[in-house]
Amino acid sequence: MNADDGRRVTITAIAQEAGVSVPTVSRVLNGRSDVAPDTRERVEELLRHHGYQRRASRTVRRADLVDLVFNDLDSPWAVEIIRGVEDVGHAAGVGTVVSAIHSESTSTRTWLQNLRARASDGVIVVTSHLTPPVHAQLRRLNVPVVVVDPAAGVPGTDVPAIGATNWAGGLAATEHLLGLGHRRIGFVAGPTHLLCSRARLDGYRAGLEAAGVPLDDRLVQAGDFYHASGFTAGSTLLGLDDPPTAIFAASDQMAFGVYEAVRRRGLRVADDVSVVGFDDLPEARWASPPLTTVRQPLVEMGRLAARTVLRLAQGEEIESPRVELATELVVRDSTARPAGR
Repeated sequence: MNADDGRRVTITAIAQEAGVSVPTVSRVLNGRSDVAPDTRERVEELLRHHGYQRRASRTVRRADLVDLVFNDLDSPWAVEIIRGVEDVGHAAGVGTVVSAIHSESTSTRTWLQNLRARASDGVIVVTSHLTPPVHAQLRRLNVPVVVVDPAAGVPGTDVPAIGATNWAGGLAATEHLLGLGHRRIGFVAGPTHLLCSRARLDGYRAGLEAAGVPLDDRLVQAGDFYHASGFTAGSTLLGLDDPPTAIFAASDQMAFGVYEAVRRRGLRVADDVSVVGFDDLPEARWASPPLTTVRQPLVEMGRLAARTVLRLAQGEEIESPRVELATELVVRDSTARPAGR
């Protein structure tokens, strides 16, 4: 490293050279008192030597508001994210402004104008692609950003991203069905442009491959995370000459659409066709039969996103640009061994 690197010198590199942990360097940067004087002096000297530029201080909030932005608000999982963000915001005395921004440039432009007018303390973007022009404008406004379930991977080293272990969840659901004896397992995929959708599909494929079950492309049908697409995909799968004995849908809403497709054919969920979802929305436990699904910690993802953006608003450093919270398979009554086995 050299002193001309400026902001490009990371706190990780400073920590390594100083022989301390990254959190220790972060505490020095934020003026915390819980650092030994000699350690503080050593870290401060390295920061000066390498010309490290501290993030502009925002210890005094401008508006006590955080913007929470979705592509749309038609999904029940959006409500779970909002609950998590508002839990943290309420405790911190910070309000939440919820918006839906579609792909139209006028919608984005209007939102940016409103954001500038209300001087929001931070922005949480959910399942959206943070485009370079929008990111550049937010940087000019000195507004920190956190992305939840980024559309195309980590948006940049300076933008924290919060997600879930989607691949592991897809694998767990598939292994559960294989363990019950199913070998014809259909999959209803989410939108292909979303990273979380592709990860769930990859987990499904990995489960089949590990069990030595060939992948039949006809058993993979496209969906969009919503009920209607689950019904359409489920109807297509059940209409095959050799239909699946189990269907794994990449969202609970699509799983409920599959429920409807099963019943329209005079079949019964679990008895004739096992169904697994993904999300564990509140209604999953009240469905008939209760839905076996992969629990995604949506509320906690919202809470972590809110805590992270408020830390950034206070000028703190975030050491981990990407955090994935664990998913968990929740077995209920919608899955059983294949009929006749």
